[in-house]
Formats: sequence, structure tokens, C-alpha cells
Amino acid sequence: MKKGIHPQLFKNAKVHDLSSGKSFILASTKEEISLEVTNLTHPFYTGKQKIVDTENLVKKFEHKRTNKNTDAVQRKKDKRLRRSQKTTAVNSGSKLTLKDMLNSMK
Repeated sequence: MKKGIHPQLFKNAKVHDLSSGKSFILASTKEEISLEVTNLTHPFYTGKQKIVDTENLVKKFEHKRTNKNTDAVQRKKDKRLRRSQKTTAVNSGSKLTLKDMLNSMK
């Protein structure tokens, strides 16, 4: 093997788990490693559900979900209803379309 091309190996590299505060030692090319999730806290290995939300994405989603504009949703429903009523009113005087026939079967 050529000398000087391989990285230095640290046999006692410390790995820090930021979500639990625990640390352990293993061999690595870095002297210290900091991780948000390791096998000590990952739900696959522990069998426990835990949300790691470093950027508050879950809180932002829940905030948007609880503060959604219900008026806008209701306006869209009303608009859709008015549009469907217009098409049935136009078609009531003339021949029925396949869509109208299917809607009348419901």
C-alpha cells in the first residue's frame, strides 16, 4: 500500500448523540462525531416513536392546520355547488348528458 494516501484512523473516536446526550466510542476517521439520531435513539432500533424536530417543522404544520381559513374552504364548496347548479339548469331544458344521467341515479 502507498504511504500518505490513507486518512488517519482514530480507534477511540467519540460519537455524541445530541437527542439523548449519550455518547459511545468506535473507530472512525474523525476524532469526534456529533449526530442528531443514532442507534441509541432511532425508533427502528428502540421500538419507541419519538419526533426529532430540529427546525420546528411539526409545530409549523400543526399551526397551519389549526389556523386554516375555514371561510375560504366554504367559499370553494359554495362555488363548486353553484357551478354544478348552473350546468344542470342549462341542461334541464335540453337533452340530458351522460353526466346528468349518472348524477340523477345517485
